[in-house]
Amino acid sequence: MTTTTANHEAQSNPVAFFVSDLHLQIDMPKTTAAFLAFLKLHASDAQQLYLLGDIFEYWAGDDDLHSPFLQKIVAALREVSDCGVELFWMAGNRDFLVGQEFARTTGATLLADPHCLTYAGHRYVLTHGDQLCTDDVSYQQFRSMVRKPDWQSAFLARSLEERKNIIATMREHSQQHQRHQPTAITDVNQAAVNQFFVDQNSTTIIHGHTHRPAEHHVGNTTRTVLSDWDQDNAPLRGDWLALLPDGCLQRYEWRGSAAKE
Repeated sequence: MTTTTANHEAQSNPVAFFVSDLHLQIDMPKTTAAFLAFLKLHASDAQQLYLLGDIFEYWAGDDDLHSPFLQKIVAALREVSDCGVELFWMAGNRDFLVGQEFARTTGATLLADPHCLTYAGHRYVLTHGDQLCTDDVSYQQFRSMVRKPDWQSAFLARSLEERKNIIATMREHSQQHQRHQPTAITDVNQAAVNQFFVDQNSTTIIHGHTHRPAEHHVGNTTRTVLSDWDQDNAPLRGDWLALLPDGCLQRYEWRGSAAKE
């Protein structure tokens, strides 16, 4: 696990923004437009922007970077980093094949999962969140397989078209799997969360993945869950979290071009 340290200069602007689970895809143009508007209107207000996984519905490999759809998003991310915002990327369960070419093109730094952000003497542990859903045993087995470098190398050696076909099949199987799973299984396991707090020596976790936005307070610990984004289907949703100069966390919801606390 690596660690970043936020700039501790006195200022009124947010120290960092955190966002996850946009699942950007051609079939959801309003969601894509909302994220692009967020980048244009809000992202430069913070020193740092952390993308905590599943920003894309899928990622077949960095050799797909030049598709027109992805070019729009990559260019917008590059504009953010060129404005002086430190851009950080963490893999999700949908886009874990993002690599160094994506990082170079966008100006992003790729982060390991979990990642510790220190600010004002406090440790904020960032994770996509899927590793905490240990009750879903079949998914954890799949996750362990596809995160292995050997598996990824063999997969990326296939043609881009073949990879996209395989991913489409995987997505279909995943949707079927989720439909037949009890709702609780796709959420975090509390024992796994408790152990994670101990392992990371922190009392604050920020994650996405579960699409269950909330703040969970247990004892002296806080686990803040980000929402997914969907501006194409009701109910509309989408949020981001801000780390403020006083060290507090503030949630903002997307409301067109404006932010609502």
